[in-house]
Amino acid sequence: MTSALIPVNLITGFLGSGKTTLLQTALRSPELGTTAVLINEFGEVGLDHYLLQRVDEATVLLESGCVCCTIRGDLRDSIRDLYDRRERGLVPPFERLIIETTGLADPAPIVTTLTADPVLCHHFRIGNIVTVVDAVNGLSNLASFEESRRQAAVADRLVISKCDIADAGAIDRLRASLRRLNPTAVQRDATPDAMSAARLLIADIDDPVAKSEEAHRWLAEEEDLIAEHDHGGDYPHSHGISRHGDDIVTFSVRLDEPLQWSAFAVWLTMLLNRHGRAILRIKGLLHVAGVPTPVVIHGVQHTIHQPTHLAAWPDDAPQTRLIVIAKGVDRARVETSLAAFNRLATAA
Repeated sequence: MTSALIPVNLITGFLGSGKTTLLQTALRSPELGTTAVLINEFGEVGLDHYLLQRVDEATVLLESGCVCCTIRGDLRDSIRDLYDRRERGLVPPFERLIIETTGLADPAPIVTTLTADPVLCHHFRIGNIVTVVDAVNGLSNLASFEESRRQAAVADRLVISKCDIADAGAIDRLRASLRRLNPTAVQRDATPDAMSAARLLIADIDDPVAKSEEAHRWLAEEEDLIAEHDHGGDYPHSHGISRHGDDIVTFSVRLDEPLQWSAFAVWLTMLLNRHGRAILRIKGLLHVAGVPTPVVIHGVQHTIHQPTHLAAWPDDAPQTRLIVIAKGVDRARVETSLAAFNRLATAA
């Protein structure tokens, strides 16, 4: 079962955004007391005041009981080695893994590593992706660097750092820009509170306790996305489109008729094969023919997580609702192709 797998959280963000500060703050929380951490270099992280003892040249134990290792060579091998140590009792039996990426990293290949590797996918699952955005330089980074935009677009949680030294107007503009880029991500200001930082990592759509709340939030954001542009008048179609310059768009796709699962699977496979890295994020609830409750789907680029089920429709209104964050992808063609695939499968 999904809940039995070890959740893996990614902390990402552009150079100097404050990823390490967030990690340090979160690790002080008792809720992350059984956590393993993979980082790129100990020298970049400054964990000296957490250091309890060195296990070997690549692994330390923190005061909280967490295991912290450097990533050496291939990420897949580092995770496999860490899990092997766990099984052999060489490190504490961690129940969560946090990976802090480099400032220029695209999180998508990490997601692919965890879901495509035949060994790792049986032991780990992706939890929340948390992206830290610097309030001082965030707007210029988003405008100048595709890496920054991609990190923000795939996030489940966006943490705005350095608000204490940034101009209030700049912070408001950054919030608006991030919301246009990724309307379904929760935005939070960075805080020194360890419990708040830890909670950013813990509750996710695959968590049996939290997934209903997450789904409600997705639907609320989708309604806001549609209402924003219906009232604005820029896009007369009933499904909202949010643009981040001419680069990345966020749009909503709805389908009233029940989905034929096999047709949807073929359609989604073709969509991802056709557009590849252009599909940054896709998430939503599916109304599948013959299934009384919603099927939750979400993925990063061409990697789709194992579908899960909610116990009931959040608003008692069965309807397929997808939110897509993509680069250079036409919403109308996506919606038209899905309807056509489903119509042909229903008629067959």
